[in-house]
Amino acid sequence: MARKEIIIAIDGPAGSGKSTTARFVANKLNYIYIDTGAMYRTVALAWLRSGLNFLEKEIETLLPNLHIEMQQGEAGQIVLLNGEDVSAEIRKPEVTKYSSSISAFGSVREKLVAQQREMGVNGGVVMDGRDIGTVVFPDAELKIFLIASVKTRAERRQKELMAKGHDESLESIINAMQERDKNDSSREISPLRKAEDAIELDTSDMTIEQQCDFVISKASEILKYI
Repeated sequence: MARKEIIIAIDGPAGSGKSTTARFVANKLNYIYIDTGAMYRTVALAWLRSGLNFLEKEIETLLPNLHIEMQQGEAGQIVLLNGEDVSAEIRKPEVTKYSSSISAFGSVREKLVAQQREMGVNGGVVMDGRDIGTVVFPDAELKIFLIASVKTRAERRQKELMAKGHDESLESIINAMQERDKNDSSREISPLRKAEDAIELDTSDMTIEQQCDFVISKASEILKYI
């Protein structure tokens, strides 16, 4: 009998390592990796380009004409907005600044959550975000909630930005992360929180390889019994 492919939900705050871990795990298990944060960033980019006011009713007018695709390229995941590769642009600080607030809009979440569920309906996916285990896939077979100190998370983000040619002070990144943590955890719609049946993992002193091995070991335990 063919092995059943499970849904792995990885949630956590910015910089906790969830996206990198999810990519590694998906690659090792030959699963599909879905970066939900990139989807919200893409909506934020579309809004920045639009010139519209930062109001849900105005951003909502963009949604019917936004087609977001995710493809696997040689250098990693490619994010397409209406056929245009925006993988690098959605990681810029100005997009990061608004992506959390945009993700709190009900109309935006409704559209993207529906897409995310469709992508993962048959299993064999690793999906990371802030509400995967609580809202998108509350019945996921494996839920991981990653945490790390804000200083560790900020240092990781600074390295990512420097590698892409963006110079930003550690202090400003820490302040931005603390503000985003507050917004993500306190918003009314799909707040960042750990699912009751999620496994919490503090990645502050762990390498990506260690994080990946931990998740794969948990997945392997589940696959033995299904």
